[in-house]
Amino acid sequence: MKFWMAPGGLHIEPGETRDAGELARIHRQGFYRGWPMEEFAHFLADKATPAYIACDARRRIAGFALIRTVADESELLTIAVDPKWRGKGMGRALMDAVFADLMLSPAQRMFLEVDEQNHAAIRLYEKLGFERISSRKGYYSRPDGSSATALVMARDLG
Repeated sequence: MKFWMAPGGLHIEPGETRDAGELARIHRQGFYRGWPMEEFAHFLADKATPAYIACDARRRIAGFALIRTVADESELLTIAVDPKWRGKGMGRALMDAVFADLMLSPAQRMFLEVDEQNHAAIRLYEKLGFERISSRKGYYSRPDGSSATALVMARDLG
């Protein structure tokens, strides 16, 4: 099994189908329209959508990243960190684990979408070498019924 180091004495390891409920809980805390447990269970059962779980020795999950790789492209489907672990480098550690794993894959480029108002995430992605390549107006729904623009970002993996 693969392991990567994470802040706060945690480590990062591959996600398993048994993690679906906890991933859905953490995702709901970070996104207006959190994905249901069944969707996470489907992703976790699919080898094409690996998950990276930041957890302690008792497998209490602090955050996760979920990607998809097709041919020579990878996409960050979602990343979420439990509120009590935010601002402690967990997102960076998760992305570092993703990049380390992708070095062993045929993926040459990674893409993601991020709400243009999510400044903390955008700063992280820019520090990781992602660049804005386009936008998608009305991509995200807000609790007040309005919509938000998604920035599409990409970076080379080589």
